[in-house]
Amino acid sequence: MRPSQIKAKLRRGEPVLITTLHLTDPSVFELASLMGFDGIWMDMEHHFYSLETASCMMRATRLGVTDILARPGKGEFMRMQRMLEAGAQGIMYPRCDDAEEAAEVVQWVKFPPKGKRGFDGGNPDMPYCSMPMTDYIEWANRETFVFIQVEHPHTLDHVDQIARLDGVDALILGPADFSIHSGVPGQFDHPKVQRAIDRIAAAAKKGGKAWGVPCGNTDQAKQMFERGARVLFYNADILMVKQGLEQMQQDFAPLGFTFENRLKPDA
Repeated sequence: MRPSQIKAKLRRGEPVLITTLHLTDPSVFELASLMGFDGIWMDMEHHFYSLETASCMMRATRLGVTDILARPGKGEFMRMQRMLEAGAQGIMYPRCDDAEEAAEVVQWVKFPPKGKRGFDGGNPDMPYCSMPMTDYIEWANRETFVFIQVEHPHTLDHVDQIARLDGVDALILGPADFSIHSGVPGQFDHPKVQRAIDRIAAAAKKGGKAWGVPCGNTDQAKQMFERGARVLFYNADILMVKQGLEQMQQDFAPLGFTFENRLKPDA
């Protein structure tokens, strides 16, 4: 196991920048890690590849310094354990309802006496039975982190208790689902979403934890920093590829090239 870049920065009070990679090409994960990003959001709540494929992406990431922040589906406790064994440094747990559920997440992520994670040293995380069991357990409990996502208005009633839990490292707003459940889909500037940010920020500060949120641009990032956020999520590989292809079309259209772009609203 290697030290967590994200936990080290949070301990020092430094900001953390995480990007999302969906494409299942190990070279993309290797590139981001060699470039020194703090973390890669590996979203296995919504995307279709298997844990075996995910382990290949994690292996490529280990060539650099970047952490894998893996997101399972709600309630996938056994899958979380396998994600960690494959090499994820942290878990981002979605759709958390309350402190009881958050505590259960910590239990599955941490080894005894802090939790109830099952032991297997023959995996990339240890790696491969190369450490004394006691050293590995201590290391894993120290370096593995837990982010809890707030994605429903009713969870706001529990964020103070969640932030007080030992083993929870950060509270993360999921603005898309939160806005949908609040009846204002996609309206991230809506007062309901903004009040949720304030509520999460206050709970995190009171509990001595970090908090974070996805941002659409650097202006939003600056605003979140000013409100106390220390974990920011920005952009995704599929969007960066799409933006690059759009720019290419814009550059070549004046030369007479035409494109049957079926993603345009008028297509």
